[in-house]
Formats: sequence, C-alpha cells, structure tokens
Amino acid sequence: MTDQAQQYRKEGYLALPGFVPTDVTHAFLSTLKTDLIHGGVSFDTLKRGSPLLQTEAIEVYGMHYMPMATFLWGMTPAISALVGHDLRPTYCYFRMYRAGDICRIHSDRFACEHSLSLLLAASDGKPWPLEVGSQHIETPRQRADPDFGDEAYGSVPMLPGDAVLYQGVHRAHGRMTPNPNRWSAHLFLHWVDPAGPYADNAFEGMAIPPTEALAMERV
Repeated sequence: MTDQAQQYRKEGYLALPGFVPTDVTHAFLSTLKTDLIHGGVSFDTLKRGSPLLQTEAIEVYGMHYMPMATFLWGMTPAISALVGHDLRPTYCYFRMYRAGDICRIHSDRFACEHSLSLLLAASDGKPWPLEVGSQHIETPRQRADPDFGDEAYGSVPMLPGDAVLYQGVHRAHGRMTPNPNRWSAHLFLHWVDPAGPYADNAFEGMAIPPTEALAMERV
C-alpha cells in the first residue's frame, strides 16, 4: 500500500494539489457551458436548492451530460490507485457556487463511499477551503450543521486544479468559510468498493450486461 493510500485510510481524506491541469479543467468547463448554450438550456432552470446551501446553485448531473460521466469513469484507475484497492464509479455532478456561499457540514449517501471534490475554476483565484472531520462515522445520519461542534477537523484550501479525496459516507465535510470568489465551479465525483457494502450503487445501479449482449452487429 502506498503512503498516500495509508494516509487516506488513516485520516479519511487526502489533499491533492494540482491534481488536474487547469487548462484541462477550464476546457471542461468551457465545453459544458458551450453545450448548454447550444442546447438552449437556461442556466436558471439548472438552479437547485438544498438544506446544505444558503442559496440555490446551478447543478448539472452526469446522467444528463455524458462527457461528465465519461470523466468520472476515466478517473477510476487513478482514484483506485490512491485509495489502494479497486473501485467502481457511481455518479457525479457539477455545481457553481457564488460569492458568500457555504456548504453546511454533512455526510453523504452510500453512493459516495469515496469522493473527489475538484475545483475547476474560480473567478478571482482565491483559495476556498474544504473542511473534513477527524472522526470516522460508523452509522451515517442526515445532518446540515453550520460547523463541526466539538469535533476536530482538517481544512484544505483549494485553488483551480486542486482536488480533495475523502470518505464521503464516513467523514463529515463541508465549507464553513464563505466563498471569497465571485463564483467558483466544482466537480464532485463518487465511487464505491465493488466488494463492499455499497456495491449496488455502482454505475448508478445500472445492470452490466454480459459480453454476448454487447455486440453491435447481427449474429
């Protein structure tokens, strides 16, 4: 097991500065924006509210935008190597935060056993930290708290291209500090252990057909 995998297993998260080159993250964001505009999609229709957020935020899910799902699938070998064992992708989504936004402290649903928060771009290039709790959560519960209370936590300032890998189900996390940028764009990518308790969340529950069903020609 690598040092990074050991650190991730022990601390519940792993900071990955400069994980994806910013020309790649900017190109992804530019393509997403262009495709939405060409598709006649109003950004206002993409705004979603949540108990975790103070205001509505633009969100796009991988199931509705296949290049994002492909990005998730393609990242799987790299994330498996960091975690130290085989993983399967579940789902992913994009969110754009505005100035002053926060994300209340919470833990994730079972499809987020291993999660990656990736900062694509930030209008003013100001670091915005992701905070992750120090305690392993054995039995997850719904929560949307303003802070960690008495629990110790780690804080990872993030710039474009930076990522944080964290145990989304078993570690509380969020962004308590208001966003210092006019806007920032983020990808959230999720995986499960195919031999673990959340394996049925792989590929968003899609049944993988046998090889003989995959031929694209008449037999």
